[in-house]
Amino acid sequence: MARPVWSGALSLGLVTVPVELYPAVADHTIHFHQFERGTSDRIRNRRVNERTGDEVTQDEIVKGYDLGGGDHVLVEPDELDEIAPERSRRIDIEQFVELDEIDPWFFDRTYWLKPAKEDFAKAYGLLLKAMDRSEKAGVAKFVLRGKEYLCAVRAGEDVMVLNTLHFVADLRKPKDVMGGLPDLPKPRPKELDMALSLVDEMTAPWKPEDYRDEYSGRVEELIKAKKAGKEIAHEEEPEPSADVVDLFEALSRSVKNRKGGGGKKKPDLGELSKADLDKLAREQGVKGRSKMTRAQLEKALKAS
Repeated sequence: MARPVWSGALSLGLVTVPVELYPAVADHTIHFHQFERGTSDRIRNRRVNERTGDEVTQDEIVKGYDLGGGDHVLVEPDELDEIAPERSRRIDIEQFVELDEIDPWFFDRTYWLKPAKEDFAKAYGLLLKAMDRSEKAGVAKFVLRGKEYLCAVRAGEDVMVLNTLHFVADLRKPKDVMGGLPDLPKPRPKELDMALSLVDEMTAPWKPEDYRDEYSGRVEELIKAKKAGKEIAHEEEPEPSADVVDLFEALSRSVKNRKGGGGKKKPDLGELSKADLDKLAREQGVKGRSKMTRAQLEKALKAS
């Protein structure tokens, strides 16, 4: 079992629940060491003085802020420690917001929050149920590894979810990154209608389990093959896409291909259980689903 990366208390008004924070995402990236080609000699990174070439120990290193023109302001590690955010052990919810009001642009990392002790399961369960019924997220700030984070606390499946959020100052506007955007011509009505038809044909319930990291799988196959002394057959490069001359015709053919069997079949709501309907309603963001009967869920899903 994973160890918590943070422990403290979740506070809502006068209600305080000791909690533990666990990473909800695992890194499955395949990592490599570096070697000099033709040898078994490892390549390692070392901290060296660029003028003398001598290696420098960690306790001899200070930080420097570049002022430009070769000038720097040097800052000692203990000076940074003195102004670092307090090592607060609280997640104080300051307000609640509608979850769909938070643009995905703001979301960073995902964690699970669980009660630190069984004694606090009742208070934890009450807050979890209230968040689930309200379909709102609590906005708070907390300190993790000496850094202050903005976060959203919300109900997940039988557990609280904490998402760290980017501060507004961290986000970059498209025009600041890419410069001016090209003038976008207004689409012709029939082209827009056909594009919307294509979107409708390609719409299906979100099933994350259908998607895999195919590149990592190919890297694993490469490693196994090389270990066994075999060669890997390389896939051919895909044919370059043809230039689109008639946008409407291209969209029309795309819609026809989807209707011909290329798309995913939409589920028959009448054949689904209430639990399945509830899950589908959650995936599609149907409001107030927790209070709906089976018939009401089916009606809401048909209307969504």
